Amino acid sequence: MSAFSAPIAEQIWDMKYRLKEADGTPIDGSVEDSWHRIARALAVVEKNPAEWEAKFYKALEGFKFLPAGRITAGAGTGRNVTLFNCFVMGTVPDSMGGIFDALKEAALTMQQGGGIGYDFSTIRPRGAEVKGVAADASGPLSFMDVWDAMCRTIMSAGSRRGAMMATMRCDHPDVEQFIEAKKDPARLRMFNLSVLITDPFMDAVKADGPWELVFGGKVYKTIPARDLWNKIMRNTYDFAEPGVIFIDRINKANNLGYVETIAATNPCGEQPLPPYGACLLGSINLPTLVTGAFTDKAELNLAALDDLVRTAVRMMDNTVDASRFPLDQQAQEAAAKRRIGLGVTGLADALLMLGLRYGSDEGAAQTEAWMHAIARASYLASVDLAREKGAFPLFDAKGYLSSGNMRNMDADVRDAIAKHGIRNALLTSVAPTGTISLYAGNVSSGIEPVFAYAYTRKVLQKDGSRTEEEVVDYAVRLWRELKGDAPLPDYFVNAQTLPPLDHVKMQAAAQKWIDSSISKTINCPEDISFDDFKEVYMAAWDQGCKGCTTYRPNAVTGSVLTVSEKAETPVAAQPQTGGEVVYLSEPLDRPAALEGQTYKVKWPGSEHALYITINDILIAGHRRPFEVFINSKNMEHFAWTVALTRMISAVFRRGGDISFVVEELKAVFDPRGGAWMEGRYIPSILAAIGGVIERHLISIGFIEGEGMGLKSDPKAEVMVVGETPRGKACPSCGSYAMQMKEGCMTCTDCGHSKCG
Repeated sequence: MSAFSAPIAEQIWDMKYRLKEADGTPIDGSVEDSWHRIARALAVVEKNPAEWEAKFYKALEGFKFLPAGRITAGAGTGRNVTLFNCFVMGTVPDSMGGIFDALKEAALTMQQGGGIGYDFSTIRPRGAEVKGVAADASGPLSFMDVWDAMCRTIMSAGSRRGAMMATMRCDHPDVEQFIEAKKDPARLRMFNLSVLITDPFMDAVKADGPWELVFGGKVYKTIPARDLWNKIMRNTYDFAEPGVIFIDRINKANNLGYVETIAATNPCGEQPLPPYGACLLGSINLPTLVTGAFTDKAELNLAALDDLVRTAVRMMDNTVDASRFPLDQQAQEAAAKRRIGLGVTGLADALLMLGLRYGSDEGAAQTEAWMHAIARASYLASVDLAREKGAFPLFDAKGYLSSGNMRNMDADVRDAIAKHGIRNALLTSVAPTGTISLYAGNVSSGIEPVFAYAYTRKVLQKDGSRTEEEVVDYAVRLWRELKGDAPLPDYFVNAQTLPPLDHVKMQAAAQKWIDSSISKTINCPEDISFDDFKEVYMAAWDQGCKGCTTYRPNAVTGSVLTVSEKAETPVAAQPQTGGEVVYLSEPLDRPAALEGQTYKVKWPGSEHALYITINDILIAGHRRPFEVFINSKNMEHFAWTVALTRMISAVFRRGGDISFVVEELKAVFDPRGGAWMEGRYIPSILAAIGGVIERHLISIGFIEGEGMGLKSDPKAEVMVVGETPRGKACPSCGSYAMQMKEGCMTCTDCGHSKCG
């Protein structure tokens, strides 16, 4: 009897979490073997490891406690990987040498799979004087471009897809350029961007007062605060970035405010961290604790929740000691504060199982009550660990208990901490759980509403073929098992139909008892007015949220998948016509004449230029690439250019989405070093060729922009509940199944996530 409730869950486990030999031979024979591996690895630091291994296994069994993906995939493997999900790098110095030292540290961290955040507010603005060299500063955005190139290069070495967050203070002189940086669809694609919003700025916005842009004590510019706020709102409305982080609120609430200042977060925003801060993540799977689902006796077992939380806290505390770290500074920071981020997943499903509508006052009140119970259990468990193993090294009772977060904690918890100390400085966080939620049977992700009740996904098989399978939400599947064909009740709502302010209400209810932050996306309809859109952010501020991330479908980032609420039986999508892509079962014969373009590439240091000719075929009024020729007078290039010409042309002639060729070429780095071309760092001559091909594909309308997939694809028929869900092409599996979830584009077919 399989532990998996759906094929997608087993596929995710096999692809992402199952331990295998280098040649792909499985070591974990079953998911139970994976649970044993994790439990054993996290119990080894205990005085009686066998006893705790059994308890840890029980917590993992049945997907009740879900350690984050890096723990599930890495614990007990003996591999040189970090089990931590989130890092904020050290403060970026305002000097050329310091900036590139920081770049090196970032590369080492990303190489081990860590998602990283940086505050670029510390770099002097563009045009500022650089003393001693008679030059003006190029500003933080120019260095962000270098980081962006580094992330692409790290990806070429086979590491996890890079994820980075860049923040900038709302009073930095370059903040206006930062806000608008991603208007250029080719720029900073490896970054998420957020503006650090201060309390005085929000006061100025509300009062319609002036706002000074300052660096190093010098006022560079004074502007109306509302103008800057509206600029943030307009760019977010049009391009989905930047997000906003209420940084003063974060620092006032921080348990560790007496020893650290936070200026950045990890890529999805749920972990505000100090310089070199690190945090690991895990989630309580709430639906597994509900009894009597869809009856008048439905309830979440609070005793079982308390017991599971306490075990999970111990497992995560042990992970701090079991993990490796990319940098010594990160290891020291983690050991000194022992931060963990325990959160939840399946909240929306658990509410549905109790008959509560996500976004209702009752749903918000129940959410707050569950989060309160989790916070109490977490803190008391950590106090017990402090009595047994000692408090975190930087614990100071007076400083710790005077933070905004701890002043709101229950009196008995405060008393216990004052008497015994606490093992972990911070304990709770709501992380993105898209992949582990699929692995756990497609429970709703994190504290998000249900995205889709059911949809049909195309699964890429090893032989290259695709099969179709229905993916059903956990609560919907349970309803079907219990109620048969009975229609879903009115309290079933999803992310597409939920009013944005209901999203805010749920985020605010959960935030009251989360000591770090929350990864959540507030889905907004495309036709929402700009004034209503701005109100979402003001409501998040007024209701006590620590940040806000919205997603409104737009021309740059595309649409999320959409699903109708009404229909409950799969309906086949009708074939689409008139798209730009033609799929070919056999290579197409070459016409006698083709239209094309020739591009010149002069690689620095090379005597001869490369000439790249790309010819296109015209089908149904649309151009697509058909063949490539690469020529050079340099005979050292002859063999590989001919081989490349033949391989790329063969791929082009097979049809379909060939944009992956560009990404593969652009990711190749030369160990001898790359070169600067037209103000950008290019890691190799092959990457330069990839860039040329990409620009050509953009020019003929085959792809949307740099790093983006196809504009449309008529052959990608998808079966759905009600309507045809359609997202952007996944860069990993090619399916049109990318969704914006918890601030991160995630593929529902293969689990690929931009944020790792």
